[in-house]
Amino acid sequence: QVQLVESGGGLVQAGGSLRLACAASGPIFSINSMGWYRQAPGKQRELVAFIRDTGNTTYTDSVKGRFTISRDNSENTVYLGMNSLKVEDTAAYYCNAEVRVDRGSMPPPTYVFWGQGTQVTVSS
Repeated sequence: QVQLVESGGGLVQAGGSLRLACAASGPIFSINSMGWYRQAPGKQRELVAFIRDTGNTTYTDSVKGRFTISRDNSENTVYLGMNSLKVEDTAAYYCNAEVRVDRGSMPPPTYVFWGQGTQVTVSS
């Protein structure tokens, strides 16, 4: 089974920085896209940033210019660099990946997987 494992969350003061990582493992043929979502208490989960296998990226407006998404295809890992953090960035951050799963047959089926989440808390 494909698994996504996040790391890098924690507590930081407003204006500070954090870097999240998400590593995918398992029977992976290829990864089409990887992204980060977040969910604050009482709110719906929202897209933060998204990176395609082409390297093209998409950001939600509230993080543009502060967050940077990148990926290491050789390690099946996606990163989220977060600078100038604000209190309103506080949330559980979840990694997401659209994976073509290697089952020994072609074409490989595509599924979406989620990580378990990592907490980011920004204090004022």
